[in-house]
Amino acid sequence: MDRAEKKEAVAALNEVFTTSSVVVVAHYAGLTVAQMQRLRKQMREAGAKVQVAKNRLVKIALDGTPSASLAGLMTGQTLIAYSSDPVAAPKAAVAFAKDNDKLVILGGAMGTTALDPNSVRALATMPSLDELRAKIVGLVQAPATKLAQLTTAPAAKLARVLNAYAEKDKAEAA
Repeated sequence: MDRAEKKEAVAALNEVFTTSSVVVVAHYAGLTVAQMQRLRKQMREAGAKVQVAKNRLVKIALDGTPSASLAGLMTGQTLIAYSSDPVAAPKAAVAFAKDNDKLVILGGAMGTTALDPNSVRALATMPSLDELRAKIVGLVQAPATKLAQLTTAPAAKLARVLNAYAEKDKAEAA
């Protein structure tokens, strides 16, 4: 890798660290190519990305970014997983680590907040942004639905009472 390629790699990594809402760092020593491909596929499906880069270049790219606390984790065979959704990358990384003990989560960063492995696991249990949006929409729609039910309930009750009287009259007449 020549100097120009290194500058491009550092610029791309710097962009990742400044725009991503969460970054997870993990050791991947011992993973086969097939397992790495599966990890990349799972990350892609979750809306996250995985990247393997030289630790020295990552440390240079981290300088001056909100995720600068990650520099201490960059030792050995490390990969970074990142996403714009604060839950996507941790959720996919933790799910993959459960099945493959060779992927060891070291920590991460969410903005300026440094995350230890337990914090990354805690993030993985939270609902995603889409799930939260769906819950909010459901909560907003619930009062309107209940109001509609309340306005139609008296009419329905009145109709049932009138129907009961009509059937009672028919039974008495017969």
